[in-house]
Amino acid sequence: MLQAIALRKSFGGLTAVDGVSFTLAPGCLAGLIGPNGAGKTTLFNLLAGSLRPSGGQLLFEGRRIDGLPPHAIFAAGIARTFQIPRPFAAMTVLENMMVAPRRQSGERFWRNWLFPAAIAGEERALRDKARGLLAFLGLEGLAGEPARILSGGQRKLLELGRVLMADPKLVLLDEPGAGVNPTLLATIIDKIAALNRTGIGFLIIEHNMDLVMSLCRPILVMANGALLLEGSAAEVRADPRVLAAYLGGAAA
Repeated sequence: MLQAIALRKSFGGLTAVDGVSFTLAPGCLAGLIGPNGAGKTTLFNLLAGSLRPSGGQLLFEGRRIDGLPPHAIFAAGIARTFQIPRPFAAMTVLENMMVAPRRQSGERFWRNWLFPAAIAGEERALRDKARGLLAFLGLEGLAGEPARILSGGQRKLLELGRVLMADPKLVLLDEPGAGVNPTLLATIIDKIAALNRTGIGFLIIEHNMDLVMSLCRPILVMANGALLLEGSAAEVRADPRVLAAYLGGAAA
């Protein structure tokens, strides 16, 4: 589904992503790990279109997407979340969900005057879809509340719900477990696994090794901007290069 070929990103004399190549199959549940400064977030920004690559190619379902703007990559079926969610604080949780789908008829000003019944029907359908997703995520009781009251974990669930409103084929999750209490983290893990069983692919940056090792296959390991290893949890645990990357050669 997604193929990176010698992907590279440089900032002046610093190469943050250095010739990274990998392939993700449809319906994958992949993890991306590495020490701080390994290049993981830069790679995510390349995949999502927030940054243009300095070299290499990126293909999604056989079509080149490297260099496309974020909205075009989103339209192709790749959605991302962020480590620190930023919902529209004054809007309700339900309203936050309903703004996410693309190409809503009501976004064109003149259509609201010419086709009010069609616009209202579309909004009813989106509201029903949003309520169904909120129920799945355990947030249905907060649908009418302003998003500013949500806890950190609930905001991450809301952000996941918002990308699901756009029916993505691949979701890039940026540290879904960061700052989340253990109870909500278990909920987030369960929801990701359940969504993956429906065919949605995931690529997850995460520092919580228990989450990655228990959930993700394959696991991609980055260090110093390069892809160090791609393999199963057992292969990652056993590889001395991974220990060296995290702990330093002498300590490893």
